[in-house]
Amino acid sequence: MSMTFLGKYLTGKSINKAEVARKTGIRKSRLSQLSTKENTNLKAEELYLIAKAIDADANEILERIYGHLKLNK
Repeated sequence: MSMTFLGKYLTGKSINKAEVARKTGIRKSRLSQLSTKENTNLKAEELYLIAKAIDADANEILERIYGHLKLNK
């Protein structure tokens, strides 16, 4: 199973998705979708809640997930 950048981040940090779901109110199925389906759009609210739940800096997660994106010249 392939993983999204968010999925790799959470797995790399050994994050328990069930615990994140409980703390954030984001369904486990949604977290699974965000972790495995590349075409799933992560909402800013979800990112913020996930960051708070795992005691991480939302900017660090943003950089890890979307740092590969570049502006057009």
